[in-house]
Amino acid sequence: MRGDFSKRILNLFGKRSSYQSPPVGYLNPHTTLGELDLYLITEGRHEKLWNVLGAHVKRTESGELIGTAFAVWAPNARNVSLISDHNYWDKNTNPMIPLGSNGIWEIFIPDLAPGTKYKFAIQGRDGRWVDHADPLARQTETPPLTASIVNESEYNWSDQEWMNHRAMYQPWRAPVSVYEVHLGSWRPGLNYKELAIELGNYLEQQGFTHVEFLPVTEHPYSPSWGYQVTSYFAPTSRFGTPDEFRFLIDHLHKLGIGVLLDWVPAHFPKDEWALARFDGTALYEHEDPRLGEHPDWGTLIFNFGRNEVRNFLVASALYWLEEFHIDGLRVDAVASMLYLDYSRKEGEWLPNEFGGRENLAAVRLLQEATATAYKQFPGIMMIAEESTAWGGVTKPTSENGLGFGFKWNMGWMHDTLQYLSHEPVHRVYHHNEITFSILYAWSENFLLPLSHDEVVHGKGALVNKFPGDRWQKLATLRALYGFMWAHPGKKLLFMGCEFAQNDEWNSEKSLDWHLTQYAEHGGVQNLISDLNNSYKELPALWEKDVFSEGFQWLVGDDASANTLAFIRWSDSGTAIACISNFSPVPHENYRLPLPKNGSWVEILNTDDDKYGGSGVTNKSIVVEANQHRGFDFSTVLRVPPLGTVWLELK
Repeated sequence: MRGDFSKRILNLFGKRSSYQSPPVGYLNPHTTLGELDLYLITEGRHEKLWNVLGAHVKRTESGELIGTAFAVWAPNARNVSLISDHNYWDKNTNPMIPLGSNGIWEIFIPDLAPGTKYKFAIQGRDGRWVDHADPLARQTETPPLTASIVNESEYNWSDQEWMNHRAMYQPWRAPVSVYEVHLGSWRPGLNYKELAIELGNYLEQQGFTHVEFLPVTEHPYSPSWGYQVTSYFAPTSRFGTPDEFRFLIDHLHKLGIGVLLDWVPAHFPKDEWALARFDGTALYEHEDPRLGEHPDWGTLIFNFGRNEVRNFLVASALYWLEEFHIDGLRVDAVASMLYLDYSRKEGEWLPNEFGGRENLAAVRLLQEATATAYKQFPGIMMIAEESTAWGGVTKPTSENGLGFGFKWNMGWMHDTLQYLSHEPVHRVYHHNEITFSILYAWSENFLLPLSHDEVVHGKGALVNKFPGDRWQKLATLRALYGFMWAHPGKKLLFMGCEFAQNDEWNSEKSLDWHLTQYAEHGGVQNLISDLNNSYKELPALWEKDVFSEGFQWLVGDDASANTLAFIRWSDSGTAIACISNFSPVPHENYRLPLPKNGSWVEILNTDDDKYGGSGVTNKSIVVEANQHRGFDFSTVLRVPPLGTVWLELK
């Protein structure tokens, strides 16, 4: 039952008004914004923006519904109205009140409950009305529908043990093996709660430490895979509610699996109902297309230099970390943010204030996002997809770096796949491609990616990038994985690659799970499981990832044999030797130098018949005091064709 105040509110907002400031004496006791909030928003420093803008359900202390408060930033609007299914989408019913000169409009609607669909009808300076979704919406309709939904979380987390452990986590000194997933095509038809069980079980089986989701932020166009975001605070409703998404993350945490999320602050789509020309002007984007439009993707670029826009993006990053217990963000398309001339010809871009091509406002945004995230959420990972030689991506912001924890090593990915695309007989002339990554391996904190970008747009499946017959393709893939898991840097593998998916990834259909019943595919799948589980148990493979003293070449120049070998060291002096033969010929008596005498044991061989290999393995390793390649000790091995071998110093 509404009280007297509710009746006064209804009388006040029940008819169209043209005032541009609150009535004298008006005080909304259910406002979400105080003076400090307004000041912080103007300064671009409100780190919990989602608590004051958007839709917020109000209740009594006993939990009885009072109504819902709404607030939106639209500084250049002539008028703003709340439209929803409660007022039949009539813009004349509930006009909003502007709060002074800061551009924020608000309204409180008594008795309006969670689940109500709504938008903001905004009249621009030209008098034109456009209905917009809420930029701070925490729930949306399922596309192609575009309304926002009043949301109130009722979820009770049960991952406190995980969160306590994460606060002390040092990922650069820990094993990190990431399974990259597009939720819509991993196993189509599953919702968040079903994915929690099925994906969780699979991740446990395969031994990955983390899962990374392609963007789950709401997006209208499915073929964008989530990279054209319209709601930066709402998980996509395609798979369920926000609380059901929380259940997915909570369940994975209970299994000991971290959750990373792709986050896209570089650009946004031009849909009129979303962020584009939100208040009738270029509000979130630049007015000048040389700064505000992305030529490759047909999208708009955020105005990173505007306080409120920077605040919006930083708050979005913090929102996922706080409200959904996300363990890290992989920031998409960082290179496109850093360069004003990215993908532009001469005359199509504007230099910065010093005449350079660096986007200084974007640099400041990234620095603020990483520094704030690490300060508030110790133990998380901020990861940059940055494809150029920009210096200091993983340097601290205090040293003028971008402040990321890790950078995708696109150079390693490109060079390695390029080397393996050559016929083995020609690899002798390209040996530097497989060894070059070590020259810069410690210039940044790296993550080695074999991501979705390598299996789309005509690039084909990973297994089909290699020459030779079917057996050689699969053997090369297995050898690559053995090499990758031993190479300095954390690991990332896109879904389907773990069982040698035959076809290029198609986001509109399921992975070809039926292939795993066949030995050649099941063998690769078993290898990934063994690689992950061995990797987690062997500190030499991750403890000194970011320190050059954790790596030592054994054989780096045997181009004629298509072979290389190196040692990984742990803090305590334990060692793993990795030998990769990328020729189709076995080396039956290969002399391998060793830095120490002792008991060396073959612990993994990608040519093992259980993985679909030919069975060229080593049952025992005899170490001799025979100097070779500058080392005091050596052994003679059987090195399999197109295979990788790991030896452990016991």
